[in-house]
Amino acid sequence: MKRILLILIILLAGVLRFYKLGEYPALNADEAAIGYNAYSLILTGKDEHGNSWPIHFQSFNDYKPGLYFYLVLPLVKFLGLSEWAVRIPNAILGVLTVFLVYLFCKELFPKRKFGIWNLEVGIIASFMLAISPLHIHFSRGGWEVDVSTFFILLGVFLFLKGRKNLTVLMFSVLSFVFAMYSYHAARVIVPLLGVGMLVIYRDEMRKNFKNYTLATLVGLVAILPLVKELTKTEAISRAAGVGLFSDPGPVNRVNEQRGEHSYFDDIKVKILHNKPVNYGLTFLENWIEHYDGEFLFLSGDDIQRNKTPETGQLYLFQLPLLLTGFWFIFKKPGRWTFILWWLIVGPIASAFTFQSPHALRAHNMVIPLTIISAYGLLKTKDLILMIFKNRIIKYSVFSVMFLVIFWELTRYLHMYYVHMTKEYPFSSQYGVKELVDYLETTDRKFSKVVVTDRYDQPYILFLFYLKYPPQKFQDGHVLTERDRFGFSTVRQFDRYVFTSIQPWDKIRDDFRDSLIAGTNEEVPVANIVKKIYGSNGYLYFEVVAN
Repeated sequence: MKRILLILIILLAGVLRFYKLGEYPALNADEAAIGYNAYSLILTGKDEHGNSWPIHFQSFNDYKPGLYFYLVLPLVKFLGLSEWAVRIPNAILGVLTVFLVYLFCKELFPKRKFGIWNLEVGIIASFMLAISPLHIHFSRGGWEVDVSTFFILLGVFLFLKGRKNLTVLMFSVLSFVFAMYSYHAARVIVPLLGVGMLVIYRDEMRKNFKNYTLATLVGLVAILPLVKELTKTEAISRAAGVGLFSDPGPVNRVNEQRGEHSYFDDIKVKILHNKPVNYGLTFLENWIEHYDGEFLFLSGDDIQRNKTPETGQLYLFQLPLLLTGFWFIFKKPGRWTFILWWLIVGPIASAFTFQSPHALRAHNMVIPLTIISAYGLLKTKDLILMIFKNRIIKYSVFSVMFLVIFWELTRYLHMYYVHMTKEYPFSSQYGVKELVDYLETTDRKFSKVVVTDRYDQPYILFLFYLKYPPQKFQDGHVLTERDRFGFSTVRQFDRYVFTSIQPWDKIRDDFRDSLIAGTNEEVPVANIVKKIYGSNGYLYFEVVAN
């Protein structure tokens, strides 16, 4: 029965992650960059900017971690450059994570059942992860963070599985290394989890010191290329750009606080008001915000690309389950110590940035939160069985619980598939594919095609949908200087120009005999030859023959 139930849960996870995967949501610029750079590697052995087999991909000068690019590469090779090829690896790993959380719980609580019906927390945890809004959202796209969470969980599972087995321990360490190659935040989280394991399992490590030492050495060797890469200024520039210390707010606050004293140069004033204190308080505030009820259960991330309307990171029904789970865990922590440690360190990487709370950078929290919720559900079930003796009442309560879970899942899917693209029409690059399809069917008598830069990184989406020859692009493009957000772009390749089309009169004079595509706010009503709508029905471009 348990095996059948687990299979059904995995099938459910697969349906939720693969349904309309190639068409919904629209491809975003980061996904297009992953796909096109993999395509470029296949054809030329270099990325879009001519770098040979990089560890970090230069892309928009944000130097993306490279592991997911290489996971996508064989799919692009055999399926061609498409949305499916970019997203399939992540969706597969998302489904595998659902199975892996079951194995992890089984290893963490060996031969232990919870509750009167002898249910395993792993079965419930795998089901809750399968339907998790946070996990579904980031499994359905080219998100490196989902890959990172998979390898972190795999590393922890293999650590528990192989505490006396050198080979398994080595694979555990390599899994952690893969996590650090796949996403920036993992480079903070993995060492912190390692510290927790070192303290919690110190006695076992001491007994098998040789195995742990050899496995650690393997990990150090495997991480050396990444360490070398991180010594380069370019590779850490993106992390520095979003880092907490790039926010001038705490420094301005220091100056403001000192200015409120009569003797602002006094040593006591400097001890009370300084950068370490203010940045420390900001970090603490950022960290605490990841446990805020509104973020977790109601609204989620502030960034529209990272969320579904009216949906938190977790379902609302998980709130009482978490409270119940914590209550019983604190009464008897036992093997829950590591889960609690994971929950504590999970948002630390995100807290070191000025955009907080952040669903993407704190994504790994989904594992401990899901497991504790599952435990809370099992203990709630036990309480119901003990409190209500009447069979009809008991099963009526369970039916209500099931209906609440089913209703929240149904509502989430409705908000995701029906409302997300309409309420967040700029959360992804809707309309660009339709624009490229139209331009490819038009007469090429126009010497230039001018496209507004109002939307994020349009050049990479054109490269992706045109399947533009990488060698030709490498030899004929210029990457701009970084903007105030730390990103660069490409303004022109072939006959395509990506720029602001304001003021209109100047653009019209500069680009005669051209097609000009802009938003309806930018383009005058006259001479419109085509209106381009996205798959969500929203008007994104109006094309003018100049």
